Amino acid sequence: MRAVAVSAFGAEPQLMELPQPEPGPGEVLVRLSAAGVNPIDWKIADGMFGDPDTTSFPLVMGADGAGEVLAVGTGVRRFTAGDAVYGTFQRLRRGGGSYAELALADEQSLAHAARSVTYATSAAVPTAGMTAYNLVEETRIGEGSRVLVVGATGAVGTFVTQLAHGRGAEVIATARPVMADLMLTLGAVETVDHTAGPVADQVLAVHPDGVDVLIDLVSDAEAFTTMMRTVRDGGTAVSTIGAADADVLTDHNLRGFNFVNRPSPQLLEILAGHVDGGRLTVLVGREVPLEEAPAAVAEQRAGRAQGKTVLVM
Repeated sequence: MRAVAVSAFGAEPQLMELPQPEPGPGEVLVRLSAAGVNPIDWKIADGMFGDPDTTSFPLVMGADGAGEVLAVGTGVRRFTAGDAVYGTFQRLRRGGGSYAELALADEQSLAHAARSVTYATSAAVPTAGMTAYNLVEETRIGEGSRVLVVGATGAVGTFVTQLAHGRGAEVIATARPVMADLMLTLGAVETVDHTAGPVADQVLAVHPDGVDVLIDLVSDAEAFTTMMRTVRDGGTAVSTIGAADADVLTDHNLRGFNFVNRPSPQLLEILAGHVDGGRLTVLVGREVPLEEAPAAVAEQRAGRAQGKTVLVM
């Protein structure tokens, strides 16, 4: 089978011919039609989250994927051959990932794919969608909440905006003018141009009483502390990149934390239901063939990627 993999942490991704995997107990073999490209993919390939002593090489890149079940191992109860599924496939110990024509996944890492969209669209959902859903849950966003989303135009941000809007929240999204109309379509009540001046100052000029929840997807520790000025006394401030300091949050009388995602098959089922129910729009910027994955990864690493990229097999 064809796959895009690295021969060691930090090595350049390459298109390789690898043996077909076979499902063991509790595993599902999927013929992938599409794989989502996420920043976590190249970070894992660089060795930021793995131990070389417990990682199998060549390591196939990619977490998110969607396709059709080919076979299941003993003990699998939720899926049979022919089922349309999507979910997460990255397993360092087995060297497996989703940038491949065939991939193994644990049964609990998959769910039935949404019926109303293509595999390419489903492949864009798992990591970003579960992250967004958990963020909205853990920050207790509800009817009437005023929420500032910093980094709103990325995959996680667009999902957070829609999910928060669906719960009756008033979403303020950071976005360049060219993206403003899109964010309003997805449910934001207003946008803030982060290139036009300090975001915190712009938000407080319109909302001097502040926001209830800050979800910051991009700011470093210093910038996150500045963004905290936008949150009302007793509100919530969350960073997805580890920028929140517990002592600083306490000093500002804020609830907050550094977010850690908790994926589950139940979340995948919920997200597929939202897609089929028209409550969640999945934005795919472009679809590229598997052999172009190394170039797509390089673009994302350099910050040049525009929109969500999906690999098609």
